[in-house]
Amino acid sequence: MELSNKFEYAMLAMLELAKHYSDGESLHIKEIAALQNIPNRYLEQILATLRIRGLIKSVRGAKGGYVLAQQPQKITVLDVFNCMEGADAVKKESTPKTVDIEVIEEVWQQAHQAASLVLQECTLQDLCEQLAIRQKIDIMYYI
Repeated sequence: MELSNKFEYAMLAMLELAKHYSDGESLHIKEIAALQNIPNRYLEQILATLRIRGLIKSVRGAKGGYVLAQQPQKITVLDVFNCMEGADAVKKESTPKTVDIEVIEEVWQQAHQAASLVLQECTLQDLCEQLAIRQKIDIMYYI
């Protein structure tokens, strides 16, 4: 399985917003795009979807931009995945014709359930903490 660009960019944008959540700062599209190397126009569409689905909020005014709608520890990777790809993105619409196909689809369903469990347990806060640890390790290599 591969990550779609849409989901990957959405996660990068959400991660950037999570990093700034405790500061109470809102970020402009241009800032997020520059920090995460995401095309502006594509990011606009992604942020619109995230806003419509209630994962982020837009802030109006001179210091406006986007912020997370909830605390980073309350937003899971699965929330972002379902927002961008849809809850049924992995399901395959087919009628099993043989026992062989049924067995294959059962294994695929088990893999999907296991992946969903991992994504449900991982929050934006967890990712921020993992990122901070990796950045400290990178700094130590330079000293």
